[in-house]
Amino acid sequence: MTITPESVKALLESGDFGDRLRAVNQMRQLDPAIAFDLIQIAATDASVRVRYAAVSQLASLGSQNPDLALDLLRASLRDPESDVQAAAADSIGALKLTAAYEDLKALYHKSTEWLVQFSIIAALGELGDPSSFDLLQEALGSTNELVRTAAIGSLGELGDPRAIPLLTAYATHPDWQIRHRVVQALGHFQTPEARTVLESMVNDDNSAVAQEAKLYL
Repeated sequence: MTITPESVKALLESGDFGDRLRAVNQMRQLDPAIAFDLIQIAATDASVRVRYAAVSQLASLGSQNPDLALDLLRASLRDPESDVQAAAADSIGALKLTAAYEDLKALYHKSTEWLVQFSIIAALGELGDPSSFDLLQEALGSTNELVRTAAIGSLGELGDPRAIPLLTAYATHPDWQIRHRVVQALGHFQTPEARTVLESMVNDDNSAVAQEAKLYL
């Protein structure tokens, strides 16, 4: 069966959430401008699975109309379901919607869901807003290891040299995966301080960490 805007819209109007979820997936085969119009319907669907799929897809379709996408994603940050909030944070980062930074910051402090906090911190690296440095520094002190690891990565992507001493503190962390992430983060910096730490990590006990460090030197 040929997928058309009309057939997708018909699925979106179905009483079966499985049909509506299929409609969101089929939007990938439509012209992006048309798909963006239809995704707005799905983003407020009664089913959390449909909303999640739609909000996730805004990461690519939102470029059709960034201002409208911003409004949709801000609304999704207030969704009652944490999965949808996390997807909204991901899409905001992918679209580099820096105007939503304060919204992300507020949700990070309000939410008790680790997935939401993780998605926000991970998105801040892509977002690239210099204002996010303080929040990323705060996230390094999170009790959740995944959030801390995301903060390390995002501090590297942000590229603020103030991050170098913060990252250096984790260069000897007992978890090799965190040390590996530190190497990748420091690889974003072209400073003598970052290079000195990378040179020391070439001798890391873990071969993956040592090999990664060599790549950045």
